[in-house]
Amino acid sequence: MTETVPPAMDRLKSGRGRGVRLETLVRLRWLAVLGQLAAVFFVSLVLGFEMPFWPAMLVIAITAWLNIVLTLRWRTTTRLDERHAALLLAFDIIQLASLLYLTGGLYNPFSFLFLAPVIISAASLPSDRTMILGGLALFLITALAFFHMPLPWWPGQRFEPPPLYVWGMWGALVSGIVFTALYVHRVARETREMAEALAAAELALARQQQLYALDGLAAAAAHELGTPLATISVVARELRRECPEDTDACPEERRGFCEDLDLLVSQAERCREILSRLADHRAQSDTMLARVKFTVMLEEIIEPVRGPDLEVRLEIIAREGADGKLSPEPVIRRNPGILYGLGNIVENAGDFAESEVVIEAEWDDEEIAVTIMDDGTGFSETVIDRLGEPFVTTRDNYYADPDGMDRDGQMHGMGLGFFIAKTLLERTGAVLGLANRPAPEHGAIVRIAWPRHLLEADNSS
Repeated sequence: MTETVPPAMDRLKSGRGRGVRLETLVRLRWLAVLGQLAAVFFVSLVLGFEMPFWPAMLVIAITAWLNIVLTLRWRTTTRLDERHAALLLAFDIIQLASLLYLTGGLYNPFSFLFLAPVIISAASLPSDRTMILGGLALFLITALAFFHMPLPWWPGQRFEPPPLYVWGMWGALVSGIVFTALYVHRVARETREMAEALAAAELALARQQQLYALDGLAAAAAHELGTPLATISVVARELRRECPEDTDACPEERRGFCEDLDLLVSQAERCREILSRLADHRAQSDTMLARVKFTVMLEEIIEPVRGPDLEVRLEIIAREGADGKLSPEPVIRRNPGILYGLGNIVENAGDFAESEVVIEAEWDDEEIAVTIMDDGTGFSETVIDRLGEPFVTTRDNYYADPDGMDRDGQMHGMGLGFFIAKTLLERTGAVLGLANRPAPEHGAIVRIAWPRHLLEADNSS
């Protein structure tokens, strides 16, 4: 069976999926051209202000010409790499600075448009490219504070604001570029990380779905192959009756034929036994294995984690119910999300533990809970409040290189396992809590609790 990888996972495997589409930049630049043309015509023809009309039109024409060349040369759906996208945004910054130089520099109220290219870079390009573009914008803003042509104004008059106003404009533009770029870059990065984490969760769920599909295919195969296999078995037995009971008594020229028939009959019986087991497994999956005692499920999860150097201990805590008697052990429905989620957390506890992991299973009439404790170093205070978010991990050196390997070649966590586990468990109605064990003990504590009515299987079904 061919594994189908979700489309979003392709982006996760190929990297961050950054870059901006050429169509986006072309359309934004056409909007800028139309806006600049409207401003130049309005100021020159409607208001009648004196300004370098034709030089300004030349600057705008160069932008329009570049747009036409880009549209004709490349498909607009092309996703630009980081370098080319940064070059086009740098051109936009220089073009805007040239137009502002002709029309008053920082006196011009449209100087706030320096924010646009930097914001686009912060949203779609890495931080180093954004820093370069931001530095270019800040350099040109500073240059325009000193070098520029007069602001278009009434004929015979000259607009000269006080120096404090100019430096106020400079400070506003600088702080606006820095703050906006940092904010947009942060939001865009969190959005990308969430999309990548959800893509990983999608892959995990898709693989789980394929396991269910294989179970269904096994049952279908057992049903569909039963009839032709029975026919083969009947025909083989009928042919076998033409041979003596004892194969050695067959004539020499028919002995090989009789042996082949014996082999065919035995292999047909073997196939029937295999199909019978598949059918029985399907029946057991639908009845016996659909429900399981809570502690039995925990033992299944714990067993692969146990090792010679790690003790994993399961402790049972049954609390009294409303009638004063101990609440009976819950029988729950098998749920892949619970199995994967608890298994991931128990495995993490085993990885970080020094020698022991303690798992407490407790229940009463209202709640079912599992508390997982290890004797490791515990959660770092810098990440404990963010654990469960994508790409947040307590394992060191994950970001040593893009493959998640440190310099010694050791693999480290991506911070997605706990995110996926937490997401799957919360979908089943669980509430997770994280803490460190109180001194003098050391280690981490993870508590997962469900309302009992959500988790417990319906005994009548």
